[in-house]
Amino acid sequence: MVTQSHVNVFLFIVFFQLLALSSGEFLKLPLLHPTPGPSPSEALSQDLRHLNSLLSRPPGIKSPVISGASSGTGQYFVTLHLGAPPQKLNLVADTGSDLVWARCSACRNCSAHPSGSSFLARHSSSFRPHHCYAAACRLVPHSPHGSLCNHTHLHSPCRYEYSYSDGSVSAGFFSAEVATLNTSSNRVAELRDLDFGCGFQVAGPSVTGASFSGAQGVLGLGRGGISFSSQLGRRFGNKFSYCLMDYTLSPPPTSFLTIGGVAKSSTDFRFTPLLTNPLSPTFYYISIRSVSVDGVRLPVSSSVWSFDKIGNGGTIIDSGTTLSFLTKPVYTQVLAAMRKRLRLPSAAPPTPTPAFDLCANVTGLDRKRATAKLPRLSFRLAGGVEMAPPPRNYFIETLEGVWCLGIQEVTTKGAFSVIGNLMQQGFLMEFDRDKSRLGFSRRGCSLSS
Repeated sequence: MVTQSHVNVFLFIVFFQLLALSSGEFLKLPLLHPTPGPSPSEALSQDLRHLNSLLSRPPGIKSPVISGASSGTGQYFVTLHLGAPPQKLNLVADTGSDLVWARCSACRNCSAHPSGSSFLARHSSSFRPHHCYAAACRLVPHSPHGSLCNHTHLHSPCRYEYSYSDGSVSAGFFSAEVATLNTSSNRVAELRDLDFGCGFQVAGPSVTGASFSGAQGVLGLGRGGISFSSQLGRRFGNKFSYCLMDYTLSPPPTSFLTIGGVAKSSTDFRFTPLLTNPLSPTFYYISIRSVSVDGVRLPVSSSVWSFDKIGNGGTIIDSGTTLSFLTKPVYTQVLAAMRKRLRLPSAAPPTPTPAFDLCANVTGLDRKRATAKLPRLSFRLAGGVEMAPPPRNYFIETLEGVWCLGIQEVTTKGAFSVIGNLMQQGFLMEFDRDKSRLGFSRRGCSLSS
């Protein structure tokens, strides 16, 4: 859902007003994780729709993050409490979009309304729609139909419309609300004026279908000024980090989102520059220089990874996409090298959606022995650093005893490559926007970090 993507994080709060903190301080919220169980075919279907949306788009708080695997998504959710009194909402955490929005309801008597399915604006004493002439209203997209302001009414609210390439839409009032967040030390943080979209019209598969099950909106973590990370970053330093744990483990480990601060494992971070693409300024682009399989560098030109003068191509880091997607010149080489070096018998792709090009039969092998027979993938990034995810970050269990390569080819003209959340699992990822760099470490993915 990268124009509007997901990544999901749950924020619980008690009472602690957000004040300007001294350097190095931050809010850290634990991320909870539900019982796993995503369907690879469902995840792939969702990713393809999400990727199409991304490709067609126009040019310290630590929160618990809950995997969306149990609802068939493979995403990560955030729990945010909005309003006075607070109402609990689950939002998709998404580095590929800016807007924070929640499904809203204007009903007065909501006795028949499922609890927590929408934000009830009339039940909050602190709900405040922005005026259509307010400066904040110029920061959001508006409906192409009709004028921005109703000149016959002095109190016209700011109306936004956030559209998806598949026709999905979130539209309503761009507003301000009190948000409360739960910290790892059991303190509650209160944010007085969180700008968000109160979506009275929410329609389409990207925001109402199976891939969105269990969520009431999106928590945008992109680079724009209205994103959650930008709004809180002004108070806690312009950076955020997260650690996405393996949702296939049982019991599931805790993931987290942190706004501000410096991680204890910062000395172990490897840094690569974050690039800005004028065509898509929301996305976090990185520069990949080369890719290797089992230490053998593949014959792929570095230019294949870069975006051109008009913004086509490049590589983004996206928490809202489960699998990883590579443009054709790269994917062809990676797939051939993986096939050549796989030391396991091949297996037929799962049905009814045989969308995976390489599958292995691991019947009779435990996870450790099976993993030892998988090829090792690594990326050489700008800055001279290497990112080498473990095989379980790109081979996924599609059926019992069958593991498939969780990397897909993207063939759309002008397309970019995507490093999805599965590839990022087990890494502490730090997005430092002031220094325009991405830090990553295999250490620090625990509540004690």
